[in-house]
Amino acid sequence: MSLPEDIYSQRILELAANMPRAERLPHPDATATAHSKLCGSRVTVDLSMEGDVVTDYGQSVKACLLGQSSAAVMGREIVGSTAAELRTVGAAMRKMLKAGGPPPNGRWADLRALEPVKDYKARHASTLLVFDAVEAALTKAEDKHKVPASAQA
Repeated sequence: MSLPEDIYSQRILELAANMPRAERLPHPDATATAHSKLCGSRVTVDLSMEGDVVTDYGQSVKACLLGQSSAAVMGREIVGSTAAELRTVGAAMRKMLKAGGPPPNGRWADLRALEPVKDYKARHASTLLVFDAVEAALTKAEDKHKVPASAQA
């Protein structure tokens, strides 16, 4: 079991202190907000997309250090990611925290710093907020660009 100081490591502090893309987009394709009722943290994200690839991203993060850290990694890595990749990273984070799965790898490997949070169930929601918001925004963007069945005929 991790100790409380393990979840607030130097790496977590560094990630949270370097929050990229911390401004909202003026004309996004989709916006979504995720909120933790337990701690009051809130993350709002804006996405611009071309096809299924994120071309621009903005975020407003009112969260604890853990939520800020995961949002910082998201802000740094999201542009150029596909919807499928982002859903895979979100699923990996949920599995890592809730079922002891391995952390994301590749360019998302900094999320490994959040692995000790698995031992603190009350901190899972705030750590996952950015993934919840991004996935909701992806769904909105996809729905916005779907061609209605009546128009396909």
